[in-house]
Amino acid sequence: MTGRRRMPDLGLEPLTARSLALSALLGTHPPQLPARALVALGALFGVADGAMRTALSRMVDAGELHGNDGIYALGDRMLRRQASQDLGRRPAVEPWDGTWWFAIVDAGGRPVSERRSFRTSMRDHRMGELRPDVWLRPANIEGPPAAPGLLVVRGPIAEQDPDALARRFWDLEALAATSRTLTALVGDARAWIAADGVDALVDTFLVSVAVVRFLLVEPHLPVELVGAGWAPDELRAAYDRLEVEHGALLSSFLTEASRRSAIT
Repeated sequence: MTGRRRMPDLGLEPLTARSLALSALLGTHPPQLPARALVALGALFGVADGAMRTALSRMVDAGELHGNDGIYALGDRMLRRQASQDLGRRPAVEPWDGTWWFAIVDAGGRPVSERRSFRTSMRDHRMGELRPDVWLRPANIEGPPAAPGLLVVRGPIAEQDPDALARRFWDLEALAATSRTLTALVGDARAWIAADGVDALVDTFLVSVAVVRFLLVEPHLPVELVGAGWAPDELRAAYDRLEVEHGALLSSFLTEASRRSAIT
């Protein structure tokens, strides 16, 4: 592993062979890479070759990947996750007319697995939980899809301060502070790439993972509630630049790893 830099706690669990492979493939378009490239990436993070190959085989068995002649590609479920991730980082925004999305469960006796899946879906759609089975958010982005046992409604909220309501669901100060920390770190990562090239790859990979995960859960609230110059928007703009530079560095590393392995 390359020398590590002192960074703030990014809130990331240690990356396993599986999470490394998925992170690399989810960020690759088209999402397919040779096994030898993924093995080389694992080696950067201290993952043994055998551990990475075992993880890839298990992911194929689980339907997460397809393997063909040493090339691994995302399976159907992971392709949907990639599309959702790409869209989720920058959801389509419309001018806010003051209305809210409401998602209300109209079904009882649901199994635990179904309740967990519903909560995940609500968080994926950046909804805030008012109480169990009642979720809402400003209608400046697309709301959750209607489904059996789920009422989805769009409308105004009478006699409520929308700013106070938003703060009931989201800690805006904490979101802004995290965004500013990550934005500064994105600037550092770009400097690392310029100075150190591939030796910066481990740290820029971790920064990229942390930023993408944050942007997928940041609520993307309307400017009327967060004001102009909202820190997460500045982070998105900063990360767009890092994504190009880190992506080029990672692609170069994976291509070279594949070439060296093919020769040897």
